[in-house]
Amino acid sequence: MDDIAKYTDLLGKSVTVTIDRPLGSRHPKLGFVYEVNYGFVPDTTAGDGHEIDAWVLGVDEPLEQITGRCIAVVIRHDDNENKLVINSERLTEVEILAKIDFVEKYYQTTVILCSE
Repeated sequence: MDDIAKYTDLLGKSVTVTIDRPLGSRHPKLGFVYEVNYGFVPDTTAGDGHEIDAWVLGVDEPLEQITGRCIAVVIRHDDNENKLVINSERLTEVEILAKIDFVEKYYQTTVILCSE
């Protein structure tokens, strides 16, 4: 299981995300279309050995990179990595899950919200 502390330590902080799956792009193996921007935080390591991944919400155009506030962590109980959620404003767990449900519906997840 992935170390949750390396994710929760980023809650409320400014995080730069490199987008490798922009809004509207198609997953290269699974074929679904990304409904939000998705990327990774350079110079970090997740449970799968790659960089920590992040959902970027609140931006309605494809991005290459963004720096934003980490408002939540999506804990995947049945996977070897978790995800950050980057957004300019607070969202509820229900709002976050509604925006990323197109992928997260396949996992057993819990959302940890930033308390600040």
